[in-house]
Amino acid sequence: MPYDDLDVRLTGQLHWDEAQDSPKPGILLIHGGAGLDGHAREQAHRYAELGYAVLACDMYGDGVAGNRERVMACVTALCDDPAFLVRRGQAGLAALSLCPEAGEDTAVVGFCFGGMAALTLARSGANLAGVVSVHGSLTTGKPAEPGAVAAKILVCHGALDPHVPMDDVAAFTDEMNRAEADWQLVIYGTAMHGFTHRHAVAGAMPGVAYDPLTDERSFAATSAFLAEALAP
Repeated sequence: MPYDDLDVRLTGQLHWDEAQDSPKPGILLIHGGAGLDGHAREQAHRYAELGYAVLACDMYGDGVAGNRERVMACVTALCDDPAFLVRRGQAGLAALSLCPEAGEDTAVVGFCFGGMAALTLARSGANLAGVVSVHGSLTTGKPAEPGAVAAKILVCHGALDPHVPMDDVAAFTDEMNRAEADWQLVIYGTAMHGFTHRHAVAGAMPGVAYDPLTDERSFAATSAFLAEALAP
């Protein structure tokens, strides 16, 4: 599914259950650092099976995923410029809104880099029913202003994640309280970073490991959160 952010061509994938009547509540699913890969597609299918129209979006643009140098340059540019990151996410939301399978109510679910991107959209005041960050970064150079966050927020975090230490978690909770946001945080005691990546090779990347139980628990927590946030 092609769409654009200014002059950059992006290609997402729409997932939905054809057996259910349309339109359905929409979910923008934001991939991790590798780009729109097998993990993102699997997660999009997983949430589509719950009855949502899910657009697995593309935050990088055609020809970036799979090229490490281009990926790193794109991630750096997006992370260093919250306005750019919000605009790129809004391009995905606009594409989702044009899909006849998707209704007006929309949430965002992001993993790793995508979790950080989802929270950046929430901090910007985007008109969303809910935002979920799954093992995403919680730091920001542009904290949410009081009253700015319209979306309900859920963060699923691994307590043993060395890439997002507990000091970052504490700073995030302080930020959300100052912003007067409707937020939830679930911390999983056995989990490291990337706990939903079932194809992750153990030991290949320090601090990253699949955790089957936490994967299922976080999916259950996210499913319940979305059912509430996207309720008619």
